[in-house]
Amino acid sequence: MDETRVLDSFAVLALLGGEPGGEEVARFLQQAQEGEGHLLMTWVNVGEVAYIVERRWGKERLHRVLATLEATALEVVPVGRELALAAAHFKAEHPLAYADAFAAALAAKAEATLVTGDPQFRLLKDTIHIHWLPRSEQNAASSGASPS
Repeated sequence: MDETRVLDSFAVLALLGGEPGGEEVARFLQQAQEGEGHLLMTWVNVGEVAYIVERRWGKERLHRVLATLEATALEVVPVGRELALAAAHFKAEHPLAYADAFAAALAAKAEATLVTGDPQFRLLKDTIHIHWLPRSEQNAASSGASPS
């Protein structure tokens, strides 16, 4: 089945950190490489991954991560007017982190499944389809940006 999925930062960081759920994200990337699905992520969410990777592991690792992401079948979606306003609507209606609002807006716009383990998205369980990744103590501690 060719399903479209949206990755948020939680999903990518689980993969990079070898955390629970990372193997599922790797499988989704492999399926997309083989043409058996479509993976999307916004540049805002890539930026979120970038600052966390740089803080946690340094600039050298960040450059390797970005190169690896660019070599996959992950489609990084630019944020234009329509997506920015849809994210603003999600943020206005729900106490989400701003970057999370972009992932939710892209999932809604693309009629895709959001791949995450971030509990903030529980608020949207009736609004968008969510594939829940397991959480470890490590990704639970690092997943949440402030909902401001």
